[in-house]
Amino acid sequence: MVAEAERTPILALETVSRVYAGGRVRALDGVSLHVARGDCVAVTGPSGSGKSTLLHLLGGLDRPTGGRVLVEGHEPLSAGEWARLRSRRIGFVFQAFNLLPTLTAAENVEVPMFGTGRGRREREQRARSLLERVGLADRATHRPSDLSGGECQRVAIARGLANAPDVLLADEPTGNLDSKTSAAILDLLLDVHTRDGTTLVIVSHEGSIAERASRLVRLLDGRIIGESRGGTAP
Repeated sequence: MVAEAERTPILALETVSRVYAGGRVRALDGVSLHVARGDCVAVTGPSGSGKSTLLHLLGGLDRPTGGRVLVEGHEPLSAGEWARLRSRRIGFVFQAFNLLPTLTAAENVEVPMFGTGRGRREREQRARSLLERVGLADRATHRPSDLSGGECQRVAIARGLANAPDVLLADEPTGNLDSKTSAAILDLLLDVHTRDGTTLVIVSHEGSIAERASRLVRLLDGRIIGESRGGTAP
């Protein structure tokens, strides 16, 4: 018999809506989505379809106007509770990297580890280990201004993995990159999914990502218009 914890989605949206501008802009409209532990989900759709809003709601960076966001069946209700979940269980990768320009690559990776009980030496070792994993062992002391776009995104992925999250949420992770670099970044994200068992949710308008995820969700005008099994990802 499958344990109850394994049946419960690790993340879920229950009839979620998100309205902006005093009700004039409806970014999401009654969306329900369940993400199983170990899933690899690609959320696709044109610009303005609600993809980023959906991802931000899944990770507690935004709050719904209506409906519920659940983490393993529980609804976090405070900003503090969401902050604790993001520090320990939910990692983010952003299109614009969001690296701190005055910090080195290694120091950027360390940032999520502050306040988690890790000492300085452990943080430094963890950061360097993650940078080695993403192929940047020799760039640890470089600042973002000295790195290429692809290298910045690799640092951002390492930062997202800093606390070994159960879930990695990636918002247009290849949107600012050329096709060759985009493919390498996608390979890296899928490697994290397969090797670590990390639940992965990627939002993108690129078909190549959809082809390689195990599950595809299509958004249009704030609503899910289709869902199917994806391509080659396990």
